[in-house]
Amino acid sequence: MKRFTALKFAAIAATGALALTACGSNDSGSNDAAKTDEPVKIGIAQYVSHPSLDAVAAGFKKGMESAGYTGDKISYDENNAQGDQATNTSMVGKLASDSDVDLVLAIATPTAQAAAQAITSIPVVFSAVTDPVDAKLVASNEAPGANVTGTSDKNPVKEQLELLKELAPEAKDVGIVYSSGEANSAVQVQWAKDAAAELGLTIKEAAISAPSEVQQAASSLDVDAFYVPTDNAVVSALEGLLQNAQSKKVPVISADGESVKRGATATYGINYEKLGEQTAAMAVKILKGEAKPAEMPVETISQVELYLNEGAAKKVGIEFSEDMKAKAVQTY
Repeated sequence: MKRFTALKFAAIAATGALALTACGSNDSGSNDAAKTDEPVKIGIAQYVSHPSLDAVAAGFKKGMESAGYTGDKISYDENNAQGDQATNTSMVGKLASDSDVDLVLAIATPTAQAAAQAITSIPVVFSAVTDPVDAKLVASNEAPGANVTGTSDKNPVKEQLELLKELAPEAKDVGIVYSSGEANSAVQVQWAKDAAAELGLTIKEAAISAPSEVQQAASSLDVDAFYVPTDNAVVSALEGLLQNAQSKKVPVISADGESVKRGATATYGINYEKLGEQTAAMAVKILKGEAKPAEMPVETISQVELYLNEGAAKKVGIEFSEDMKAKAVQTY
């Protein structure tokens, strides 16, 4: 299928400071203890709880188990900032000072940024980071250069807006609510604007500073449809936006499949559990001494999948074609 094309996203970029950290020490990101059969301890730092990020954590554990890290061979120190920046900083600092942690999994951009700044002596593997270049997490496209690498959830924004045009041909104005505090959110808004210009759409945006503002921000936009980027603050409070969209009788195209399950109309999105498994495969190579983060290109899921929500579509007057339903990997 033409839409299910590979998202060609190689390794991603970042600050020279991180690069200098890598160059200044041959031990940056190394893990001698993990090269043996000794048990390993993984620190998990997650920015906030919502289905997509939770799926990353679950997929990571599944991937580690598939690689043989089970029972007393592995332990986890799990931490969640619940969207609070002060907590985010302190939980990463806690992991940085824990001499028993062999590797840190940082889930979502704000946590990955905090981890990259605070942790320099052990490997950090991030996931669910939309644009590591803009987030300044690595030093170059092919060679991250320090102790940080991971997987990106870069989403196919143009394909998603094309899907919107297919479902709602008369739509002209598309609303985006995004968090002003998330670096990758502004990047996605710009991607949407670029794609919209090619598709004859206009993007109207409303910035928020906290999840509690999502519903009011959505109410402020007079639009024909909503697009929801992979913005942690917005996704954690998605129901407020969905309620507003239903009252306006307009569709919602999300950037991820989990949001479709929760009530968005449709998307071409990635599977976050698979993303977590892919991240685990990178972590295993590092723990076994087969690769160093500085030399591991950032990876992304190679295929997107069609997700549909028939109930949500009917509420806004949209009916999916039989052909579209046949292509969907999941219909709710």
